[in-house]
Amino acid sequence: MSAMAPVEVRGVTVGYGGRVIQRGLDFQVRRGEVLVILGGSGSGKSSLLKVMIGLHAPLEGTVLVDGEDLLKAEGSERLRLLRKLGVMYQSGALFGSMTVWENVRLPFDELTDLGEEEKDFIALAKLNQVGLLAAASRMPSELSGGMKKRAAIARALALDPAILFLDEPSAGLDPITSASLDQTIRELSRGLGITFVVVTHELPSIFAIADRCIMLDARRKTMIAEGPPADLRDRSEDPYVRQFFLRQAEAAA
Repeated sequence: MSAMAPVEVRGVTVGYGGRVIQRGLDFQVRRGEVLVILGGSGSGKSSLLKVMIGLHAPLEGTVLVDGEDLLKAEGSERLRLLRKLGVMYQSGALFGSMTVWENVRLPFDELTDLGEEEKDFIALAKLNQVGLLAAASRMPSELSGGMKKRAAIARALALDPAILFLDEPSAGLDPITSASLDQTIRELSRGLGITFVVVTHELPSIFAIADRCIMLDARRKTMIAEGPPADLRDRSEDPYVRQFFLRQAEAAA
């Protein structure tokens, strides 16, 4: 990939049918950073992520991947762009009838012509990167919540994407497991240079992993803040942004 922004969101309006969730979104994802998309419930965080990975079309605007329009690309060109993106969904979305190793190996079976030994080796290497090599032969039903998230990240890493999208990686995890997963994200970012886009509203995780945040607001239906999390907490002039980062309750009406 070139020196341009790996992902650029230009004038995007997110919605379904005639209902607008977010409008006028403009931002770049910088190479090698961990960008967190945050906001309250119903602010459209996951909906924006789906637009960014080409799963849903925006009502307006476009998404560029390495300078190329993801939304206009078709056929082999679209597949080429999508292979630059890895995705971990909130539930993990592991196939219950396959072992952890088989789940990670699946993208090679579907999208490459690698030999069987190469597929085996790389799948095990990806599991090793997320600290899950010892669980390679286990079924998803035998894994803890944190292990399922790690397995899903390993599968998302299978084809060596330059950008990895994580949807609520800490959801449902206890604080210790969540902190361990945060550490893995930082190690992958620093060690492999992977660019991360993470959707979350978990404050401890935000401060642990984020280089930069963008904040969506459900009421104003647009992006209301951008910057490092500590700056947004300590220097934002927007009362709602400070309230969010300081975990303050809304004043009674």
